[in-house]
Amino acid sequence: MKPWRARSVRERASGSLLDGRHVRRGSARRRRPRGASALGKTSGPLSLREVPTTPAPVVAQVWRSGSRQPLLARVVVGSNVEPMNGDQARAVAVLVGRAGATDVVDATVVEGALRRHDIVITSDPDDLKAIAGSVNRRLEVERP
Repeated sequence: MKPWRARSVRERASGSLLDGRHVRRGSARRRRPRGASALGKTSGPLSLREVPTTPAPVVAQVWRSGSRQPLLARVVVGSNVEPMNGDQARAVAVLVGRAGATDVVDATVVEGALRRHDIVITSDPDDLKAIAGSVNRRLEVERP
């Protein structure tokens, strides 16, 4: 039997999730996991075989016009945009209440990441980590 060892964040995580700050900027640079190859010369999550998840409320928060936001449109097209159902909405409401937060979109990002065991790609992890901490959970975050 192999001795127990702590798994790295990369081994534990099942995917990646983009928050609004990076969807809005149109790119989120991420180190390529071992074995993943770039698709052409594209950089960021679109260059990975892994398709990042973006919650629908994040898209609603940042989308204005695809024709005026070509980089944003490219990120959205290259993401799995996850719709929010009633159970998720209630889970987000509980997170907002427990954390004393005001940003429902941040709580949506946290709920999805905790449920799917995703790594969140964000340049501003403090609010997200505080929301996860309010329910005694640790959020895995990577900076771009």
